[in-house]
Amino acid sequence: MIKTFPKIHLIAVAGISLVVGSALVLSPSADVEAKRMTIDLDLHQESGKATDAPEQPVADVDKAAADATPDSVAHENGEAPSGPEQTTAAAPEQPAPPAEPALAWTEVEIESGDTLSTLFNEAGFNDGLMLSVIHGEGDAEKLQHLYVGETLAFGTSPDGELEEVRLERNRLESLVIERTGDGYAGETVMREPEPRVAFASGEIEGSLYLAGREAGLDDRITMELAGIYGWDIDFVYDVRKGDTFEVVYEELYLDDEKIDNGKIIAARFVNRGREVIALHYTDSNGDSDYYTPDGDSMRKAFLRTPINARVSSPFNLQRRHPVLDVVRPHEGTDYAAPTGTPIKAAGDGRVSFAGWKGGYGRTVVLSHGDNISTLYAHMSKLGKGISNGTRVEQGQTIGYVGASGMVTGAHLHYEFRVNGVARNSRTIDLPEANPVPESEMARFKSATQQQIAQLNTLGKGFHQIAMAEEAVADEEQQ
Repeated sequence: MIKTFPKIHLIAVAGISLVVGSALVLSPSADVEAKRMTIDLDLHQESGKATDAPEQPVADVDKAAADATPDSVAHENGEAPSGPEQTTAAAPEQPAPPAEPALAWTEVEIESGDTLSTLFNEAGFNDGLMLSVIHGEGDAEKLQHLYVGETLAFGTSPDGELEEVRLERNRLESLVIERTGDGYAGETVMREPEPRVAFASGEIEGSLYLAGREAGLDDRITMELAGIYGWDIDFVYDVRKGDTFEVVYEELYLDDEKIDNGKIIAARFVNRGREVIALHYTDSNGDSDYYTPDGDSMRKAFLRTPINARVSSPFNLQRRHPVLDVVRPHEGTDYAAPTGTPIKAAGDGRVSFAGWKGGYGRTVVLSHGDNISTLYAHMSKLGKGISNGTRVEQGQTIGYVGASGMVTGAHLHYEFRVNGVARNSRTIDLPEANPVPESEMARFKSATQQQIAQLNTLGKGFHQIAMAEEAVADEEQQ
């Protein structure tokens, strides 16, 4: 059969067969071509520039790539199509904006003798720049007030420009001054700590102060507790062994670290078997105070004592005078205390006398209205701003303990008079401060329900623990 074809035909057929075979061996499959195009397209999108390949071949290849879709390849390989969502090309990602260059920080703790000028100079900035900063907008001028222990930090850009100044006054307050288009602007930044409820309780063996320490209270909370009940209880003479207290208060946290104690939320004090509960309440005007569950104020119109000290000589209308050695009525109460101990105004009022008053020595007399007056004698000096006609508030320091006048030692002589008649300040029924008004009572009851529940629940748990400990102790003794 082969012999019937001319020799030239056989040569032509062999040549064609060789060319076709080479093409099949060297040509990539549709799958490889498609994958390669995906990479080329991605590179083209990332660079955003035209490739060096001629336009016509790129168009031809794009067409080939479109023909060789993943579904067609999968069909040829006997696989199920992947679905239309996989054939959709992803939209090109937008380039991210360039990141702000990080500031380099120089930090220094302010020490005694430091000035703002020297601190700026040490950081590499002159006084001219310092003036530009403190004359900036907002709170920038507050940078002039520096205190020992504060931290000052300078933030500079890579090219050395002062971009930000931070003055950390404490963990809660900072002054931040930033560079603006026109200069600098400052802002005081306050961080709010997280309040968490805490509970403490104790039994008095010697004093409230020692019992508070034993219960884990810091001195400030103990003194605040004494202040809440100070209008009703004399903590020098009224407190007895076995008296108990329970207090619900705030602990303040910042970044999960306790930094301080907050206010007392609720308290219970049992004095000689008499229970008194105090609840913190903020009224609709934003004023806060402590009240009983019935809405009566814990605050009296007058402090029971104007100073925390022991009584050296009580009210006694038949007392013999220690200097004159004659029976002369002692129309007040004497409190022995070191010279310089602050003396507090027993109530709101006006100074009707301030100066030297014979045997009383350096004296202040306050008029409180309702024909009530109080007298404070033998002071070493008067309080700041105390003079005739001055208005004072309850608890304000009006003078300091001394030994002026006819005395044998430093002490405060305190008198309480009603209609000009001396009365015993330690036993007289003091007028109450204003209770929660009727219009506010529903709001008060709603706001204090949770406080009473916390006090009862936590207190009940404390008593259960105490009873369990007593039971264990009894078993050990048996």
